[in-house]
Amino acid sequence: MSGILNYILQLCIIFTVMNVPLAERIRPKTLDDFLSQDHLIGPDGALTAQLKTGVLSSMIFWGPPGTGKTTLASIIANRSQRPFYTLSAIDSGVAAVRKVIEKAKESQTLFSAKNPILFIDEIHRFSKSQQDSLLGAVEKGWITLFGATTENPSFEVIPALLSRCQVYILNPFSKSDLELLLNRALEKDELLKKKNVALSETEALIQLSGGDARKLLNILELVVLSDENETVQLNNEIVKQKVQKNTVLYDKTGEQHYDIISAFIKSIRGSDPNAAVYWLARMIEGGEDVKFIARRMLILASEDIGNANPTALVLANSAFQAVNTIGFPEARIILSQCAIYLATSPKSNASYGAIEKAQYQVRDTGDLSVPLSIRNAPTKLMKELGYGKDYQYAHSYEGNFVDHEFLPDEISGAVFYEPGDNVKENKIRDYLRSLWKDKYNY
Repeated sequence: MSGILNYILQLCIIFTVMNVPLAERIRPKTLDDFLSQDHLIGPDGALTAQLKTGVLSSMIFWGPPGTGKTTLASIIANRSQRPFYTLSAIDSGVAAVRKVIEKAKESQTLFSAKNPILFIDEIHRFSKSQQDSLLGAVEKGWITLFGATTENPSFEVIPALLSRCQVYILNPFSKSDLELLLNRALEKDELLKKKNVALSETEALIQLSGGDARKLLNILELVVLSDENETVQLNNEIVKQKVQKNTVLYDKTGEQHYDIISAFIKSIRGSDPNAAVYWLARMIEGGEDVKFIARRMLILASEDIGNANPTALVLANSAFQAVNTIGFPEARIILSQCAIYLATSPKSNASYGAIEKAQYQVRDTGDLSVPLSIRNAPTKLMKELGYGKDYQYAHSYEGNFVDHEFLPDEISGAVFYEPGDNVKENKIRDYLRSLWKDKYNY
């Protein structure tokens, strides 16, 4: 009888394990098991000192999907021995936030002076009112806020909350990290160990995962457990065959998210409105965030069109504001209009190139002194020291121009802006040449 009970118990354990995804079954519990992110938790990592002292600030983890944001937050909470509360921005409203904050206040008095940690996954999906509801609790120390986001916090987190948090960037896993993760799963997971897995090639697994560790483990589990044989051969061809049937049209949190937005931007840059609208449709059908699409077009309008058509930036900004107001489904029309306009505009990356060159110059030459003639002179002492002396006010001269030196002496004559070869910037080039003659070789 005891043998039957043991057999039933084993079956129950197996079925329980099978219902838990592989990524969750082998989720690291300690920093020693955590892969990658040495810039954060390595010997000289940005978080290392906080982890040693246990004095934690509120922080936001920003990085691609599957890079360990949730896992790192959980490990830090366990290591610091603090109460740990979690919310998902997808299904939590202001009432849920306030409820957790009240629990956190109560637990703080029970457990010690260490305030609890509130972890909010996908914090970029929180509305302004939801984020506002966190401010008081963070400011008064009732909670230490840990947020996770795949989007730039500068755009998605309100300034008041962002100013109270440190932002830490999690880098995509390297190929060696992902291979190590695959081997660890095959060695440590009880379910996979029941199969004799011969992993001869990893390229397809890694490529299909898009660098997302969670997705990588899901694919591995799918391929291994879908094979009824005791010995499972894993090579690139077999992996692609088995996963092909499970590939979705658009995965807005995985590899296709980055591939399709790349195709969209490059189609606009390449002046192909048809391709641009196609890739836009792929994102819309996949449920992509309209703000993400509009924001990328706003950047492109300056980076790839610039002064070849300055109106492009104005239209892109108007589109960004409009889609935030309108939302789906009508926002798709605004996005389409903007994408077509940008794709059919003349192109120039001269403004982008100018700031890149100028920043390189600054890093190379350091903090060069501002010429005395163009320094501000608000006090008598500054005027006596020569601040503003010999400055020539352009509007006092014919054509509102006078040949004056505005760069530091060390880099006089340096050229950062090279007008593009298009109608508008050719006119700019002619204008600059008429003003500066041979100084900048325009």
